[in-house]
Amino acid sequence: MKLNISKLTLYPWGDTRTSTRYSGLGLSLGMGYGFGLVLCFCFLGTLASYGQSLREWSIEELQLSAERNYPLVKQYDLIEQSRDFSVSNASKGYLPHISLSGRVSFQSDVTQLPTAMPGITPMNKDQYQALLEINQTIWDGGAIESQKKIARATSETEMKKTTADLYAIRERVNQLFFGILLYEEQIKQTEILTDELNNNLKRVVAFVENGIALKSDVDAIKVEILKASQRMEELKMAERTYREMLGALTGIESVRSDSFKRPVGDLISSENRRPELEYFKSQLNLIKSQESSIKATTMPRLNLFLQGGYGNPGLNMLKNEFSAYYIGGVRLVWNIGALYTRGNSLKRLEAGRESIMVQRETFLFNSSLAERQQLNEITKLNNLLKADDEIITLRESIKRSAEMRVQEGTMSVSDLIREINALNLARQERATHEIMHQMAIYSFKYLINN
Repeated sequence: MKLNISKLTLYPWGDTRTSTRYSGLGLSLGMGYGFGLVLCFCFLGTLASYGQSLREWSIEELQLSAERNYPLVKQYDLIEQSRDFSVSNASKGYLPHISLSGRVSFQSDVTQLPTAMPGITPMNKDQYQALLEINQTIWDGGAIESQKKIARATSETEMKKTTADLYAIRERVNQLFFGILLYEEQIKQTEILTDELNNNLKRVVAFVENGIALKSDVDAIKVEILKASQRMEELKMAERTYREMLGALTGIESVRSDSFKRPVGDLISSENRRPELEYFKSQLNLIKSQESSIKATTMPRLNLFLQGGYGNPGLNMLKNEFSAYYIGGVRLVWNIGALYTRGNSLKRLEAGRESIMVQRETFLFNSSLAERQQLNEITKLNNLLKADDEIITLRESIKRSAEMRVQEGTMSVSDLIREINALNLARQERATHEIMHQMAIYSFKYLINN
């Protein structure tokens, strides 16, 4: 092998043409030893940086990357902002409320004394009034606090729902991840099959030359090699498609070329910790907060008030001129009408609570069925893997015996090809069962959020 870079020539280590050696590479320098040494370090540094850019990704890392890359994750910030605004608005209920009003009226009659008195002008029928009122809440029956609790509970419910929606991304990552591993294993087994077919092709060619086999036997093996080549192209294209989909899902472009860590996860706990359960719990908390709000609407409210006005007439109805005035005091308000709908409102919330409990029970029931099915699948694949090992051992023995019989002329090449394909199929089934076993474990983990 010889690599030319300008006037720099690199020869394999041990070549008799080398004039200078550095780290196993002979350098023939046409532009000076120092310049060649610099280029050598740059070349090696490039190779080192290329090697460092490749990494192994675990399935857990890809799951987290997919959740962070999914557009729905932006919903968290929006929910937090909405919660802060709602709580802030509710808290402003403790601030003084200021209202400004004005009125111009004409009335058919006015207040008059029974007899005219000197110095007192009769009231005008057109009257004017401007009023500024300030109200300060002292006690509102817990209405403001209940509004803040509802805002927080609503935000928590939306957060938990978003978390549950994002959790579904993990299943999609699992399918793509194990699909890639399965295609990689099938590619590996197809390469092994191709090597075995090529080795037997050389043998059969020798047999033809010695008159032991026919040329059609050579053609038969070549056909199988071409079939394996076609299969290889299909597998590589499928793996490429899966990698592109995983890269788009996780936002990591390098997964198209990086390798993956084979998962070695085992079942640790059977406790169900799915985010949907937290979502149901947050819904129940929201209903509890809404109940507090309904109860608060039936409580009396106490506040301080101050009114300042200017008009004609003022507080003195017998004084026919514009004047300023004020009124201050304590006001008690009790909306009795809220008691009419209190019972129905609480019953409606209770119906909502029971509905959530039914949904939770249904979810746990379906999850339990899926968990039982997945555990049986794991047990089945465990048994299949044990049988696969025995089958491969027997198939390897049968193939070696077939090769000896072909060499002795007591078996046809087509029978040998059949045994080679049978061994390859057994290996592929074993590899498939192994990956499916790990996929079943991670499917079970997904079901319980382990």
